[in-house]
Amino acid sequence: MSKTSFHILRVGLAITFLWIGILIFKAPAEWGTYLQPWAAKLLPVPVVTAMLGTATLDVAVGFLLLIGFWVWVAAILASLHLLVVLTTVGIDAVTVRDIGLLAGSAALLFDSFPRGLLSKIFHKNPTQP
Repeated sequence: MSKTSFHILRVGLAITFLWIGILIFKAPAEWGTYLQPWAAKLLPVPVVTAMLGTATLDVAVGFLLLIGFWVWVAAILASLHLLVVLTTVGIDAVTVRDIGLLAGSAALLFDSFPRGLLSKIFHKNPTQP
């Protein structure tokens, strides 16, 4: 990915996550209604508390993306969060948006993942069997 496209995608996702986090902070109970009933029953905390946690995660991800710090960590969190959203909200009119956001966050992840860390994860020590 070119440097310009990387930064456009990073800042665009940052604004999206920050914005949605702020919207959830303003009306957590309303946002909780998007959860499928089966998913809401699995929560160990009240739905409003879970939504406030979601808002905090969204703002944190957005902030990290905006400042360009730990982009790969923010992209992992964003991707995992969006997978949970797609699982717990279900298929509806805005699912395509979430799929697009997931694709964008996955692209940032693959482009920004530290190569040194990747080699440490997959490197086998020749002295070990």
